[in-house]
Amino acid sequence: MSWTIISGSTSGIGLATAELLASRALPLILLGRRQERLEEIQKKLQSQTKVEIFAFDLRDRGQIKNFLEVAKPLLSTTHNLINNAGLARGVDSFQESDLEDIDEMIETNVNGLLHLTRGVLPFLIENKKGHIINLGSVAGRVVYPKGAVYCATKYAVRAFSDGLRMDLLGTPIRVTNIEPGMVNTEFSEVRLRSKSKADQVYAGMTPLTAKDIAETILWCLERPAHVNIQELVIYPTDQASVGQVYRR
Repeated sequence: MSWTIISGSTSGIGLATAELLASRALPLILLGRRQERLEEIQKKLQSQTKVEIFAFDLRDRGQIKNFLEVAKPLLSTTHNLINNAGLARGVDSFQESDLEDIDEMIETNVNGLLHLTRGVLPFLIENKKGHIINLGSVAGRVVYPKGAVYCATKYAVRAFSDGLRMDLLGTPIRVTNIEPGMVNTEFSEVRLRSKSKADQVYAGMTPLTAKDIAETILWCLERPAHVNIQELVIYPTDQASVGQVYRR
């Protein structure tokens, strides 16, 4: 059995990816912070495939270590790791930003991704098969005002993806970095801490959906073993670049 790990699987792109992969009968290991939500998703998807769930916070190294120990029998047949968990907090200029927001972004988007990948990677190498897909962002390519820290974390994901691919050269492990533009998920609501403000982010334009990105992830996974999609930048048609959006 070949398992696929998805972090941040309780909403947005992570949930859409879990649903799409389940429809293809791919066994899933779903990670997230919300136990109750994970249980709901497991109940919904287990008629299509095997689903194992683990609730913990990627910011906690001890909890990651515990997951790696408890899930060891599953990891021995795990072939895919989708590093989807991530978030932005606030839209303040750096000099006015909250230190807790800064730490949360760095600990989740960078440290959590690195620690989880470091723990899972030896199993992929031992299995002689694997694909690591990191969810970056166009913010890892273009910096914008009041986004310094979030952009820095996504630049880190981009650099890590490139460096990891180099380190793994000679192994069968593939590394892909997917960098979406505007996607209508809980992202803006989490960032702005307001549903009404989040709705305004996408007002008058057609953003990408979580399903759009999930389908892209599946396409990358389904390429032949000798094909590695190294990097994909995906914008909605109504967005030409960061800060350039056509609104009706």
